[in-house]
Amino acid sequence: VQLVESGGGLVQPGGSLRLSCAASGFSFRTYSMSWFRQAPGKVREGVAGIDGVSTTRYADSVKGRFTISKDVANNTLYLQMNSLEPEDTGIYYCAAAPWQNVRSWSLARSFDYWGQGTQVTVSS
Repeated sequence: VQLVESGGGLVQPGGSLRLSCAASGFSFRTYSMSWFRQAPGKVREGVAGIDGVSTTRYADSVKGRFTISKDVANNTLYLQMNSLEPEDTGIYYCAAAPWQNVRSWSLARSFDYWGQGTQVTVSS
């Protein structure tokens, strides 16, 4: 299993970014996937999750601003981030695990596989 994130960068408050996670070695239909982020000095937190049947979940802090989606044909997970705030700054990771192993989409220890992360900085 391999996960490779891309799409991070520096953006002004109110701006948008789309993160991608290219996946290989497993089927999107049998795995749950989530996006996590980690800010300096803070614990890693779940941002959004999507399961094998495309049910989505979001942290309260990003509801209405972020959208998680997946392209099954191309084995790619996305996170569309709009109305970005400085508090959204951090390293963003995608994570994957067989759906039956995932107790909660936002619980980091539920996930077996992680990407290397991509930096998102929201600043003027």
